[in-house]
Amino acid sequence: MKYDTLIRGCAVLNERFEVDWDQDIAIAGGVIAAVGNSPLPGEAEQVVDGRGKLFLPGLVDGHIHTCQQLLRGRILDQLPMIWTRIMLPFESGLTEEAVEAGAELACLELIKSGTTAFADAGGRYMDAVACVVERTGLRAALTCSTIDAGDAPATMKHSTQACLEQNDALFDRWHGRGEGRISVFYSLRSMLSVTEELILRVFERARNRGTGVHAHISEYPNEVNASLERHRLRPVEYLDKLGVLGPNFLAAHSILLNDDEIDLMADRGVKVIHCPFSNCGKGVPHTPRLLQRKASVGLGTDGAAHGGLSLWNEMKIFRSVMNAHVGVPYANPVVMPARTILRMATCGGAAALGYEDKLGAVKPGYLADLISIDLNQPHILPTSDLPNTLLETVNAGDVADSMVQGRFLMRDRKVLVMDEKAVLERARAIHHKCFPNG
Repeated sequence: MKYDTLIRGCAVLNERFEVDWDQDIAIAGGVIAAVGNSPLPGEAEQVVDGRGKLFLPGLVDGHIHTCQQLLRGRILDQLPMIWTRIMLPFESGLTEEAVEAGAELACLELIKSGTTAFADAGGRYMDAVACVVERTGLRAALTCSTIDAGDAPATMKHSTQACLEQNDALFDRWHGRGEGRISVFYSLRSMLSVTEELILRVFERARNRGTGVHAHISEYPNEVNASLERHRLRPVEYLDKLGVLGPNFLAAHSILLNDDEIDLMADRGVKVIHCPFSNCGKGVPHTPRLLQRKASVGLGTDGAAHGGLSLWNEMKIFRSVMNAHVGVPYANPVVMPARTILRMATCGGAAALGYEDKLGAVKPGYLADLISIDLNQPHILPTSDLPNTLLETVNAGDVADSMVQGRFLMRDRKVLVMDEKAVLERARAIHHKCFPNG
């Protein structure tokens, strides 16, 4: 056999989230062609020494705001409502140059932390974000930030028709670009900032075009209270009454759900994304119940304004929150096992982006979106259970390699698709323009 790439002698995190040692991974045409005991027969244009590394599926960030990258450090310890007081005003004043610089910085951080795919909740100048994604080689589901109601700055709020046309244009320009790595979803910013007409037409558009809808849902108590006041229904119940809940819905946050809403989301196949660090200031999601009902659950960071883009950090925070809030009261220390959380950060996110059974496993037929962990470090080895150690002690700096669709974006911590120094210098200069006093 002739392959594009052969990774020799590595450890592999298999689809059961157990470790197979001394394995080879063969890649052809951007797809994993074979995985097995080393040496696999065959030749390749590129042979990679995988000894001392663990290869696993690339992490998937199911909810991120690349346009908020330059807000790092400005949200923590702020009083509510940060969304209307800080975030929307900041987004509304962004220039195209600032959006592009933020996207570059975000993509650089994602590559270095082991995230190979992400879903961006949208903002202004999303063509600039798409250009960055295309040239860096990452995989992304992009959208616009659609707002046609409520109190939002004039640059962010548009008529219902203008919101749809903006999203249509982004879809027409970018969906399927980048060798299929870029997809475009439709968007609802939040239930507080959209009309019923926009909800219905967004879901209709997405259904007709075979794509997803990305929205913030059940994140704030006032969102739930407003829905009860206006519709006598909670947000998820209201969407179900409209007939729009379905497997193409990426429901970011999903913290404040009752049992009926959990049942609805599971029954309709909604893709739930939790953002642990961001969510901690608002509530604790009912994840064990969602998983018990076989709901699809993934993880997101919510962007750099909420603690950075490391899903390794999010997994650790999530485990601690689940143990403290759910495990301790019931004396159940394994209420959220390590392998379950690893599955959420890979398979759960993949499903939310529309890649169910295509991403999230190192197995033949799956897209070759892979990362490796440098195992030869005192905080990793020796270990009695490597998957547990991945959750306990591995961090973003332990990611050695990153590959999307068979192309290395980073090798041995060297980013191959971006000039790291130039990205950082540009981001610092633009950050100073945005915040001249610090």
